[in-house]
This record gives sequence, C-alpha cells and structure tokens, in this order.
Amino acid sequence: MTEASRPTLLVASYLEPEHVARIREVDPRVDVVYEPGLLPAPRYAADHIGRPGARSPEDEARWRSHLARADVMFDFDYTNDAALPELAPRVRWIQATSAGIGPFVKGRRYDERMPNTVFTTARGVHARPLAEFCAMAMLATSRGLFRMLDGQRRRHWERFAGSDLLGRTVVIFGHGAIGREVARLAAAFGLRTIGLKRELGGGDARSLGVDELHATGALRDVLPRADFLVLAAPHTPETEGVIGRAELALLPRGAVLVNVGRGALVDEPALVDALRSGHLGGAALDVFREEPLPAESPLWTLPNVLVSPHSASTSDRENALITDLLCRNLRRFLAGEPLLNILDPDRQY
Repeated sequence: MTEASRPTLLVASYLEPEHVARIREVDPRVDVVYEPGLLPAPRYAADHIGRPGARSPEDEARWRSHLARADVMFDFDYTNDAALPELAPRVRWIQATSAGIGPFVKGRRYDERMPNTVFTTARGVHARPLAEFCAMAMLATSRGLFRMLDGQRRRHWERFAGSDLLGRTVVIFGHGAIGREVARLAAAFGLRTIGLKRELGGGDARSLGVDELHATGALRDVLPRADFLVLAAPHTPETEGVIGRAELALLPRGAVLVNVGRGALVDEPALVDALRSGHLGGAALDVFREEPLPAESPLWTLPNVLVSPHSASTSDRENALITDLLCRNLRRFLAGEPLLNILDPDRQY
C-alpha cells in the first residue's frame, strides 16, 4: 500500500470510543476519521440514526469535507442520504449497521448512482436478540402472559390453564441467520421446527438446524401445521404482502404470528381482522408497514398483541459485534479479498 493509496475510513454514526480504537488497531495505515461532535447524538445504546437536529453551517462544511475524502464508511450518512453519491464520490465500500438495507439502497438508487461502491450488511449481528424476542413471544402467548398482566392490572385473581411448547410446531419464513437462531432456541423448548428458505442449495434440514426444510413456495402447504409462524425474511418484491387473508386463514385457529422481518410482509388490515375474530390467538410484532405505528392503529389496543417499536434487534452490546464485523471486513478490504455480507441490490439482501 503506497502513501497515496492510504484509505480514509469515516465513521458516520456514533460508536463508543473503545470500538473506534479497535478499528484503528486493524492497520495504522488506515486514516480513521471520527468526530462524534458532528454526528447525531444516540438516543439509546447502538442507535445509528440519532436525535434529529441540524449542524451549524461550519460543522456541515467540515462534515462534507470528510465525506469528500472517504474511501470507506462505517454506516450511511443518514443526514445527507439523498445526496450521498455526490458528496462521497470516492467511497468504495460502506459497512452498514443493519441487515435490511436493500430497500434503502434501492430506493435511493445507490446501486446505480454509486456503481463502484460495495455495500455490506450487518447480517448475523442481530440474530440472537431477534431470536430471543421470538422465544419470548412464544412463551408469553403459550403461558398466558397477556392474561396475567390484565389480571394484575385489575387486581383480579382467577386461575386458568395455559399451555406448553413441547411438541408444538413453529414455521420460520426466512431461514437465514435469524431463522437458524430461532430454530435453535425453539428446539430447546421441544418445538418441531420447519424452515422456509428462498434457495435450498445451502444445505439440508439437519445442517440448518430444523426438522424440515422447504422452499418458500411451500408456505401455504405448511401453514396449516403452524402453531407459531415466525417471519424473519427481508422485504423484497417477492416477499411483499406474502401473508394476506388467504394465508392467515390457513393457519390453525389459535396460532400466533411473530414478525421480526419487515412490516410490508403482512396485510395489516387482514391481520387485525384475524386477531379480532379470534382465529389468531395472538401476535408479537416488531415491525410495521408504517413506522412509527400510527396512534390510530387498532394494533395498539388489541389485548392479544405485543407491539415492539422496532427494538427487538437492538442490544446494548450490538456495537461491539458490528465493530467485530467491520474489522474482519477491513482486513479483507486491505488484502483485496472478498468482503463478508455483500448486498445484492437486485435481490435486496
């Protein structure tokens, strides 16, 4: 690496100083630029968007000077997302902090406007917290948590019988890193696991940790067997509205829907109707078609629904894992090796 080719890595969202230090330790020849005073302040641990607010003209000029010389970026610049291709013309690689960046990249035509830039996702980083959310949802609905909380709120004592998970079936639509972790935790509770995957060339059921493995086209065939349906697929043209009225009707009465993929996968009015009628026993939702979820949405007040504000994936230890991924990829980038988790803009994952 010559002096003229020394890359500049710009950290574009807040990172704890100890993680920035780890990036600098990868290779002293990399110029790591990190000015937290120019970045939106985080609202919670591992917040990569930050509090809304404008930079002063002087700070914005300084920030844009960093963008202009960046070869690598940790995260997107969400404060200038529309103009990023013009503001960062040298950038060759952006390491995202989210797995589901496909619609974001495609919607801003970065794949066309930044043809020499590689985008890598954070696939795998959020698998454990998302799987734990799914496990929580299955336990909460089977053991009657909503009923307990209602009784506690009303100071009402009435015994009831919940259920158990042993021998129940969970269908996992989108059997990637998240789906595999969901299956691992589900198996520990004795559930039967059925994975649905877009492409089956990557292994058999046993190697992917499920009792059965099918192509996503078999969704309707397996829905009648699902006590729990977990959606862990990305939002793509193929998955848009994949769970509609017909699919919900195929689920057994009392089944529970858990969505940690994207809200666009589900027909929300049809979901509300299935919940109100009692056909669905419950839903645990971390993602919605419109976010924030509008105050007038009936999902807020349905007694058998858990609403999570797109927070199931976040963890106070997330930035450490994302930094691990960035450092692995940075070593590959410097060595001219293929990067991990490269986004396919056409597939959008």
